[in-house]
Amino acid sequence: MRGAKGTAFVNALAVLLTAVMLAAVFSACHGKRANGEFRVPGHTYGDGGTVSIDPDYELDGEYEITFWAKNDTNVAQTKIYKNAIADFEKLYPNIKVNLKLYTDYGMIYRDVITNIPTGTTPDLCISYPDHIATYLTGRNVVAPLDELFTDPYYGLGGSKLKFDAPSFDELVPQFISECKVNGRYYALPFMRSTEALYVNKTFVEKLGYTLPETVTWDFVWEVSEKAMEKDAEGNFAVSGKRVMIPFIYKSTDNMMIQMLRQLNAGYSDDNGGIFLFNDTTRKLLLDIVPHAKTKSFSTFKISSYPGNYFNAGECIFAIDSTAGATWIGSHSPLKEISDDRLVEFETVVLPVPQFDTGAPRMISQGPSMCIFNKNDPERVLATWLFAQFLLTDNVQIAYSGTEGYVPVTLKAQNTERYKTYLSRAGEDNAEFYHVKIDAAKLLLANQQNTFVTPVFNGSASLRNAAGQLIEEVVKSVNRSETVDNAYIDALYPRIISLYRLDQIENTDPAETGAGGKLPGESVALIAVLCVLWAGLGFYKIRETVLERKKRKREGA
Repeated sequence: MRGAKGTAFVNALAVLLTAVMLAAVFSACHGKRANGEFRVPGHTYGDGGTVSIDPDYELDGEYEITFWAKNDTNVAQTKIYKNAIADFEKLYPNIKVNLKLYTDYGMIYRDVITNIPTGTTPDLCISYPDHIATYLTGRNVVAPLDELFTDPYYGLGGSKLKFDAPSFDELVPQFISECKVNGRYYALPFMRSTEALYVNKTFVEKLGYTLPETVTWDFVWEVSEKAMEKDAEGNFAVSGKRVMIPFIYKSTDNMMIQMLRQLNAGYSDDNGGIFLFNDTTRKLLLDIVPHAKTKSFSTFKISSYPGNYFNAGECIFAIDSTAGATWIGSHSPLKEISDDRLVEFETVVLPVPQFDTGAPRMISQGPSMCIFNKNDPERVLATWLFAQFLLTDNVQIAYSGTEGYVPVTLKAQNTERYKTYLSRAGEDNAEFYHVKIDAAKLLLANQQNTFVTPVFNGSASLRNAAGQLIEEVVKSVNRSETVDNAYIDALYPRIISLYRLDQIENTDPAETGAGGKLPGESVALIAVLCVLWAGLGFYKIRETVLERKKRKREGA
């Protein structure tokens, strides 16, 4: 494309790309382009860190905030979000909430880190704490919540709130502790779940075993191997089917993390230290090898969703989140296989397998709410009010009823409404589906046995690496490769390199006022823009040279 139109187009595109690139570069250097760290409206900051609070301050402006959430394709969850927004806007007609729904936490994460350089993050999003730790690599991107927690008027349970919010002491201690990074709170828990062992009790008993209240890893491995026996026609004896994978694990990262915690072995610490690649991990990987060889064990990434095999009578032990309980069981309301594939059996929900049943350890997981810093502190305060509203009893109880989640507040857990809900397990296969409620009861009974992993910039990569170790071992066994100590010796550095674990630098935003390295996606965006801009520059130079040659020829 030559001539005036081509030149005009190139000029316009160059200006646009330059503007975008500069915005990205400046935000990469300076993080959030605000006036610095978030300060609570109505607070006056004096020398020596003293703070005075104005009792007459009112949040009375007009605000529009954006909320990014995940609904897991569950329409009931979407309805709860929309109802919560409508109820909140009735109380605060000056605050409008715009909802954007995602079906995957990873998509929220990618969109947030892509938008950080351009200052276009949402006001509030639901994310895992590991993801929030990455958001903190941008300077003043995420609003710290410590002072908002304790504000007597607009803080947790504050006197000027127009709704009955929980106080800090009414948050489940184990759940709120996961929201602290480098000594400061940067999130609120929204819902919590754990992992559960979903068991086909009918098949376990058919194989000649009695199911204990808490199973050991040895029990699961033994029953799984027994289930591989076939009849004279080549079908699996326990089911009469041609397909059987007795034990399928949905999240192998949690599998490795929980095994290590149960054995008091190293994984990571609060300072970002990485201890995953140890001798205990090596032994655990080698212990999986014989079960991978017999095909009695597999993973979600290799074989697909365990609930589908489980519901079809082709899996006996399925480990998945309690938040996935409505997809699991013969009568699951959200089952994803056709009715003709379903097998009738009794489903039991148990804690994940343990090495020591006398000291059970299980992971606490689930989404948290992250508030982003903006140029307008009052807009941040308006967002904080809505985040608190999502902790009220009505929202917490309604949302927990959609899956095997539990409310994150003791206030909601102790209401008669929630206790009645739990007591009605099995009345139907929808609202009171017994597997879903049993999954919630499992977590409620084991809150004191749950743990969280340290959160830091890079903890999400470490989590992925933990699961990838298991995935690689099982895939290699399936390819008939030799998996021994020499294999593990080569595997460790390969996984470290793959997830760049040797490049993790944990920077404390509370001390430095700046984040560490910009997320890789943002760096990639800037690099692409730079290449495009350079290409356009080359194109313009070429056009200029050709135009000069043309003029010389015409002058000749």
